[in-house]
Amino acid sequence: MAYPRRLLADDERVELELHPHPKALFWPVLLLLVVVPAASFAAARVPAGDAQVPLRVALAVVAVALLGVLTLVPFLRWVTTHYVLTDRRLITRRGVVARSGRDMPLARVNDISFSHNVFERVLGCGTLVVESAGERGQLVLSDVPHVESVQRRIYELADAATGRAHDDDPDDRYDERDRRRDG
Repeated sequence: MAYPRRLLADDERVELELHPHPKALFWPVLLLLVVVPAASFAAARVPAGDAQVPLRVALAVVAVALLGVLTLVPFLRWVTTHYVLTDRRLITRRGVVARSGRDMPLARVNDISFSHNVFERVLGCGTLVVESAGERGQLVLSDVPHVESVQRRIYELADAATGRAHDDDPDDRYDERDRRRDG
């Protein structure tokens, strides 16, 4: 599901649109693969008799409840989490019923860092931490796919938003405004 264009300014351009890495679904899928066979095995082991049907129904209800909480909720959370990078801001939206979101203007970005453990590095994802000059300070994005590329792109767009140079040579940052001011 694409991020709604109606929520963007008229001349705002989407640069990246991401969901968390599918790695976030590892444990829910594993639990699904455990709960379904376990419930089936338990239902097959219910002894014959008057209590057989009510016990099987109870097992099915418990299994469905477990699957809903342990697999469906994380899946819905994953599918409704959006990380959107535009040429002006970083946008996050999360939630199924209760929605939350945050926008961080790229002109206020001070620092962008990432981390990933060995497993995440193999999968190509990680955690991105974006620091801003605003009151709320820090924005943490978990399970970001291609985290290093995303970090680099945010850095480039933040530089463009603030008019900073893209290279590390401080002498190249001397621009026309400085020339006029200095004489």
